[in-house]
Amino acid sequence: MSPRYRTASNSAGTVIAVVADIVAVILGLWILMYLLEANRANDLVQFVHDAANWLASWSRDLFTFDEAWARVVAGYGLAAVVYLFVGHAVAHRMHRH
Repeated sequence: MSPRYRTASNSAGTVIAVVADIVAVILGLWILMYLLEANRANDLVQFVHDAANWLASWSRDLFTFDEAWARVVAGYGLAAVVYLFVGHAVAHRMHRH
């Protein structure tokens, strides 16, 4: 494989890892905002909440804990961990080639 393609593969892998990190930060930020009872009327809080809801749409209601905070931490936290794991695994795989 020529160095040009190897560099492109490394760059794509880096982009994937960075996107996974950003997604995890958004999800983690929403968990923190929820736990600290951030003002949901605030535009930033609303943006983070909307983005986190979309990103965790597959996991946010996966758990049925009695406490709302536990559902938020588990549902959004699971999504963050999965995005990090998959994103970095794909990035690592691309860097190896």
